[in-house]
Amino acid sequence: MKKKTQSDAFMMGGNPKKRKLAPNPANSSADPAEPYPDHLGPTADACRAVRDDLMSLHGFPKEFLKYRRTNDRSQPSDATNEEEETVLDGLICTLLSQNTTDSNSRRAFASLKSVFPTWKDVLAAEAKEVEDAIRCGGLAATKALRIRGLLRGILERKGEMCLEYLRRLPVHEVKAELSQFKGIGPKTVACVLMFQLRRDDFPVDTHVFRIAKSIGWIPSGADREKAYHHLNKRIPDDLKFDLNCLLVTHGKLCQSCAAKGRDRKTRAPHESCPLTRYCCHSE
Repeated sequence: MKKKTQSDAFMMGGNPKKRKLAPNPANSSADPAEPYPDHLGPTADACRAVRDDLMSLHGFPKEFLKYRRTNDRSQPSDATNEEEETVLDGLICTLLSQNTTDSNSRRAFASLKSVFPTWKDVLAAEAKEVEDAIRCGGLAATKALRIRGLLRGILERKGEMCLEYLRRLPVHEVKAELSQFKGIGPKTVACVLMFQLRRDDFPVDTHVFRIAKSIGWIPSGADREKAYHHLNKRIPDDLKFDLNCLLVTHGKLCQSCAAKGRDRKTRAPHESCPLTRYCCHSE
């Protein structure tokens, strides 16, 4: 039998001087759009079943009605006569909702708009004045700093405090634009995409993240960012809005799905939770 030479090894694709090592999975970067390729759930049927079960239990949450679209997905819903809020209003309202309750964030936004009729007024004011206006929403100093930094950045880049141009951009460009600003993370961007821009996106807040784990839609060791990419890849676009709103609402109201340690006196009893039959592991 002919003995292989270094030349033969080279012709077969090998390195005659150095053995080729197998790639180390820990050093390879997974596709961010498919962070859990071996985790096959949720299926479209599972998404639809959960949506239908939660809709039967809660109905569609009234707080989200003004953002809900009709069957013509290019048009906003006629469910409300309220004037459509601006992209900038929605972004700052979402920023104020970080690490606080919905009621507190709404109060903070209403107070901010009452004290400062325009965003130019916010930027012209003293930082302490802005903090005082939003203090009821918690983390006033941090949020005031971020809001003023956001407004200053928009003004410097665009010459005016307006984000309506984002409505004309594709999703990846919207993400790139908003991610430039400190304090504007993936969840905040996703909320603006879904609510203000009417795009097919699926934000992952604490309620969605917790429930998605409990019903096996994401691996038990998943993190929020990878969960966002996985769920957006798996959930059909036409189900994203309703399903997201219903999961958020259910996470707030259901005793068995609520965060541990929260006040559960007014929450629905465990027996009424339709998601218990989907649960595959405990938290």
